[in-house]
Amino acid sequence: MACLRETTQIASSNIQSMDTYGIIDFITEAGRLKRLHRTGWVESGVHDPESVADHSFRVALIVMILSDAKKLDTLNAVRMAILHDLAEVEIGDLTPTQKGSDEAGFRRREDAAMCRLLSNLPPDIQAVYSSTWHEFSEGITQEAKLVRDCDKLEMVIQASEYQKAGIDQGKLMRFWHAEIVGDEAKEIRDTVKAQSQKP
Repeated sequence: MACLRETTQIASSNIQSMDTYGIIDFITEAGRLKRLHRTGWVESGVHDPESVADHSFRVALIVMILSDAKKLDTLNAVRMAILHDLAEVEIGDLTPTQKGSDEAGFRRREDAAMCRLLSNLPPDIQAVYSSTWHEFSEGITQEAKLVRDCDKLEMVIQASEYQKAGIDQGKLMRFWHAEIVGDEAKEIRDTVKAQSQKP
């Protein structure tokens, strides 16, 4: 089944035609992210690490702040941040190394997972979310670039918090080198790094 990508607006008349069961199924499946630990932290020996849902919430919060500061389309950016890891419900939380071993295959599985998950939603909403998801995947718009930066920035902040909690710094080094492009996100990252080096 092809995903819908025709619109960026949700029709108000859609409210009357909602499939309640489909929406409940979508919300329930998304809730599985609350129980999915982030793989990188597990590999680094972090006890009881954050979930994908924990990560996605704070990515969305950072995106909201920086998007408002930059006067971007914050609704679109936050929607993108909330959706950006949803496919992990089906494919799991893969590290960059795991993705890189078969990048094209990973992208196909990710797209198929998003298409299936979104198919539970009303068509107008499905189309908007699918379009938003593809915008993030393509990473071309200012909003998509910001969300990608904030995804990495949140990881750096989390690494600093695990370090403060006593996790061996050597196990966290790979998380400090995330490539961030935007000036605002870079400034926050550099400040977090500097603070983490203080005794």
